[in-house]
Amino acid sequence: MDIFMEKIVRKKKDIKDYLITVAIIIAAIILMFLALNFIPPQLSLFFIIGIGYISYLLITTRNIEYEYAVTNGDLDIDKIIAQRKRKRIFSANCKNFEIVAKVKSHHYTPQYKNFKNQMNCASSLDSDDVYFIALQYNNEQTVVYFEPSEKMLNSFKTYIPRKVFAE
Repeated sequence: MDIFMEKIVRKKKDIKDYLITVAIIIAAIILMFLALNFIPPQLSLFFIIGIGYISYLLITTRNIEYEYAVTNGDLDIDKIIAQRKRKRIFSANCKNFEIVAKVKSHHYTPQYKNFKNQMNCASSLDSDDVYFIALQYNNEQTVVYFEPSEKMLNSFKTYIPRKVFAE
């Protein structure tokens, strides 16, 4: 019998996201002002509408969700941008995991914190429900941060009981 679970987590916006949004709005206002003053009136309306639309698209790309899908021990993580674009950013079998544990536990040692390749697929690293996976991924030591459901953790435990620490 196949085991399939999925969970969608929305990334919380941080100060960087808000600064980018403000910068886009300021740039759009400046470009609209320039369009009104330096482009013939017949064309300026099209430029203003285009600038507004492009600004909208850029601002909404800051709306990011992560979808976790577990199928028979395989974990797939997709990044969903503005509910328009989906991209697979991680895929591995749980048997390749070195460890699965909470970030706020004694298992999260400086060894894992210093891995060069780190993938943040959680709503926020400050959340209490964030777990990490350490593994060799694409020939690099990698840490993946994510927020699995209890069922996902139990599924991993059936395949790798000594490597999952759900405390």
